[in-house]
Amino acid sequence: MNTKAYKNVLVEISNKIGFITINRPKQLNALNKETIEELHEAFDGLNLDCNVRVIIVTGSGEKAFVAGADIKEFMNFDEQQGRELAAKGQELLFDFVENLTTPVIAAINGFALGGGLELALASHIRIASSNAKMGLPEVSLGVIPGYGGTQRLAQIIGKGRAMDMVLSAEMIDAETALQYGLVTQVCQQEDLIQTAVDKARKLMRNSTQAQAFAIKAVNSGYQKNGFETEKQLFGKAFTTQDFKEGTTAFVERRKPNFNNTAIK
Repeated sequence: MNTKAYKNVLVEISNKIGFITINRPKQLNALNKETIEELHEAFDGLNLDCNVRVIIVTGSGEKAFVAGADIKEFMNFDEQQGRELAAKGQELLFDFVENLTTPVIAAINGFALGGGLELALASHIRIASSNAKMGLPEVSLGVIPGYGGTQRLAQIIGKGRAMDMVLSAEMIDAETALQYGLVTQVCQQEDLIQTAVDKARKLMRNSTQAQAFAIKAVNSGYQKNGFETEKQLFGKAFTTQDFKEGTTAFVERRKPNFNNTAIK
């Protein structure tokens, strides 16, 4: 595989397991354009490596898996740029991960918000530490999830609970995520990676080819039209005053003062 060194991502292979660690601890591992591109290369390299049977993705430190996207990077985008941001991100990372032939386990070690939760949703299996918090806070910024969150969350936990999480922008804890079926296991923070490794070893007992076929078969059951709608509405949100106010308030560390004029 590609052994290049990355700025924001750490890659390691051990006992046929590929480990990807998002390594921006000062930014709580937030996803920016550069990190998304590096993650694409890292996932692609591990997926093409015949010695890698399972991939585990996690965040550095104990506070965050990925605490969202880098707001400053796109807060001044227009509608077209917003739509392209969603489309490119889904192509490079989120759709890409979902459709990998190598099983991907997300080891959620702390906050998984916005793009972080969307990365976990795109992974095939999710395991969380007991301190994990998960949510899609985008509407509090005047925008919507743009990396598949409106689609995959509903597919995994059901429309009702997904609507609640998306519209309220509230976080849920690990036990609630387990109850919802958003994650399949919860463990102590210090046991998270070992728990993910134990799961990976169980997966490695089975047919690699059959697993690749199974991933494709399961994914084929979901229509993609909703993803296109999400991209368009994500871009449209960039034209609103609420988006400007929400992102500015986030950067200025204050509560937003939304106009809240109804859309007719």
